[in-house]
Amino acid sequence: MTDSGRADALLADLPRAGRGRLKVFLGAAPGVGKTYAMLQAAHTQVRQGVRVLVGVVETHGRAETQALLNGLAQQPLVRSQYRGVQLEEMDLDGLLHARPALVLVDELAHSNAPGSRHAKRWQDVQELLAAGIDVYTTVNVQHLESLNDQVRGITGVHVRETLPDWIVQEAYELLLIDLPPRELLERLRDGKVYVPEQARAAIDAFFTQTNLNALRELAMQTAAVYVDDELDKGYRQLGQAAPALRGRLLVGIDGDAQAERLVRHASRVAERRHLPWSLVHVDNGSARDEQSRLRLQSAQQLAERLGGEVVLLRAGEVAKTLIQHAAERRASLLLVGQSRPNWRRKCFGGGLASRLLRDAHGLEINVLDNEQAPDATPRRRVGSLVWFDYGLALLATVLASALAWGVSSVLALPNISMVFLAAVLLVAVRSSLGPALACAAMSFLTYDFLFIPPNFSFSIQREEDVLTLVFFLLMAALTGNLAARQRRQLQALRETQQETSELLDLSRKLTAATDRKAVVNAAAQHLSGWKELNLCLLNRDGSGGWTVETGGPLTFNEAERAAADWAWNHEQPAGKGTGTLPMGRWWWWPLTVDDGPLALLGVSPKEGQSLTGQRRRLLMALSQPLAQALARAQLAQDLEAARLHGETEQLRSALLASVSHDLRTPLTTMRGSIDTLLALGEAIPLEDRRELLEGTRDEAERLDRYIQNLLDMTRLGHGALKLARDWVSPTDIVASALNRLRAVLAPLQVQVDVAPQLPLLHIHAALIEQALVNVLENAARFSPPHGVLQLVAGADQQELWFAVSDQGPGIPEEDRAKIFDMFYTAARGDRGGQGTGLGLAICQGMVGAHGGRISVGEGIGGRGTCITLHLPLPEQPLPEGEEPPREA
Repeated sequence: MTDSGRADALLADLPRAGRGRLKVFLGAAPGVGKTYAMLQAAHTQVRQGVRVLVGVVETHGRAETQALLNGLAQQPLVRSQYRGVQLEEMDLDGLLHARPALVLVDELAHSNAPGSRHAKRWQDVQELLAAGIDVYTTVNVQHLESLNDQVRGITGVHVRETLPDWIVQEAYELLLIDLPPRELLERLRDGKVYVPEQARAAIDAFFTQTNLNALRELAMQTAAVYVDDELDKGYRQLGQAAPALRGRLLVGIDGDAQAERLVRHASRVAERRHLPWSLVHVDNGSARDEQSRLRLQSAQQLAERLGGEVVLLRAGEVAKTLIQHAAERRASLLLVGQSRPNWRRKCFGGGLASRLLRDAHGLEINVLDNEQAPDATPRRRVGSLVWFDYGLALLATVLASALAWGVSSVLALPNISMVFLAAVLLVAVRSSLGPALACAAMSFLTYDFLFIPPNFSFSIQREEDVLTLVFFLLMAALTGNLAARQRRQLQALRETQQETSELLDLSRKLTAATDRKAVVNAAAQHLSGWKELNLCLLNRDGSGGWTVETGGPLTFNEAERAAADWAWNHEQPAGKGTGTLPMGRWWWWPLTVDDGPLALLGVSPKEGQSLTGQRRRLLMALSQPLAQALARAQLAQDLEAARLHGETEQLRSALLASVSHDLRTPLTTMRGSIDTLLALGEAIPLEDRRELLEGTRDEAERLDRYIQNLLDMTRLGHGALKLARDWVSPTDIVASALNRLRAVLAPLQVQVDVAPQLPLLHIHAALIEQALVNVLENAARFSPPHGVLQLVAGADQQELWFAVSDQGPGIPEEDRAKIFDMFYTAARGDRGGQGTGLGLAICQGMVGAHGGRISVGEGIGGRGTCITLHLPLPEQPLPEGEEPPREA
């Protein structure tokens, strides 16, 4: 054994993180002392300081058991009404809220009252274990699901309260409580198990010496399986390999009445031999009635509850397919049921078991005998025959006879039989084997009656004609059987192709989905084709409720909402068709990844429809790519949020760095001027004082422009900028902008060229003025001393522009597309050096809000930069008192 295998065995012996441990007190029958032993073990835990809480204990009036309850804290039971009867059940929510270290739960196989969260008490125990709470519990061996048939055969009593065997096998500790049958019978007679009237009836019906010995053996075998498993685990922990590979058990079933019995027997064989096992059904395309489909589905669900794997294969030959699958899965044992005897199996090589024994090599074949009486052969209802197919066989025979009669004058007698063979082949392709054989028989008789001398008689005079007829019947049967088998295989391939196509179609749609909404829409589009089912996808909202993402609007009652909550919280299916809150109309399947559930798939059959096992398995298969697509969309959303967060932090850092410099410079100048005025006062000449005050005013205006830029950028970024449009003259905008910047432009040679009679602009005047101010200030900042700065305003039929040109260092052509980005500063030119880099970005936002644009080109004489604001020209307003021209 490898070190990793030994490590796995050691880890398997440790309790799973956050999960409690289960200790099972197993008995052969009621009254052997399971509850008594459990209470004694609980008192031992209490003395060791463990906090123990009694969930539910059934004393059945036994005084010694009742006495052991003293000193143990008990959780009050929950009372409910059902059909006028008051029922008491364990308070699961109360135990989860109290969170003791150990809970006592009697009668593990008990069925809960209708309306409870779980249908079975063992499911309550699983929830307690998942919450990290240890559980002591009791169970009798007759309640194990795989032993149900054996117990009924031993005692004649059908035990209805059962639980899966894996519950007991996965227990951390199993304790067999044994009592010899004679002592148990003495306790019954003394009234220590039931009251005298019940005890007398129990002894006569169930508690016989023979029954108790048989049940005792079953209990010991169950305990032995558990001990063997623990022993094997111990060897693996020591690093010792198993002596030999034990292979796998395959159980092949059909939709007959023995399917569930065969599954239970396979589960017990697999446990005794420590074999993993699979249920295999080979669909050969044969017609199957509703009762057979229901039995098959029930057997598959039973196998899943007992811990087996369910495999569905489609092929024409059952025995060959089972042998091939056994070789692929390295199975060592194949278990099948005994086939019902009929004349076809006797004539053509026996049933399935016979073919397996003949063709399988190196594979152990076990055959479970048929439990039905020999004379209890099922009667086939006349109504189940497909009369249309048999009518087709009759019609094909008549048409073939007419055609053969018409060509009999030109064809030899042996060739006429080919016409009938063609009819048989056509019927086999269009229907099934039964109608094909019927057509072959009718064709045989018609061929004999019409064409074999003497004609119009069934008598045969020549011996060679007898051989001809025999070969004709044989060929008709063989070709009909072959064609029917090919048709069944074709139907099976079509069904498989349909399932595969659905998976591929959904995967293709999900691949193109980039966010959660697109994933949900793709799933809704794909599942909308299932007309017999109502489907929906739910997701949690911010308040802990449910949001219907697709399939709505829907309304859920309290039972359905509780089932959805439980499926989401425990990441397990719940609702209709499950053992958890099955009272509603919806079956809930959580779409789960490693980090938890991402959505909840709800399925509800429409009126008169049902959720078949095939549909359920297909939904489970489709849920895997859907959950992965939702996880991918969630990951993309998280990455996008992280990217935006990083960019936001980068912008914040750049803003703080830039703004701190731009705001500090005017503030420092203003503070220095004010400090000088306060310190020297009247000692400063009047003209110098005036210069200091004007400088302070200019710096204050400069600071005001910076703050205005920040406010404008904030409004642009949050969509709060609203346009208050009015008709404005471009000349007024130019004059106002130049006036605001007269101190900034004073050292430069400003040349203004505004075309006369410019059309009016329907704009927010303050915003366009601010944009022009930003462009002028940007040009002035990088113009050389006494340089030339030009401002040109013009218009054509579609737009009006303001062009500002300077003689600065200019902007490289590769940087011109970037200068309107926030916080971008070029290494040279109009955006170089200092500044927040917000001015031109704000200009673009303001002009763009009016439907305009900004372009960048070369400046005066090919030197510097020219920035042009383009604004669209609307239809000009009419002068006051003038009406628009009327159409003729």
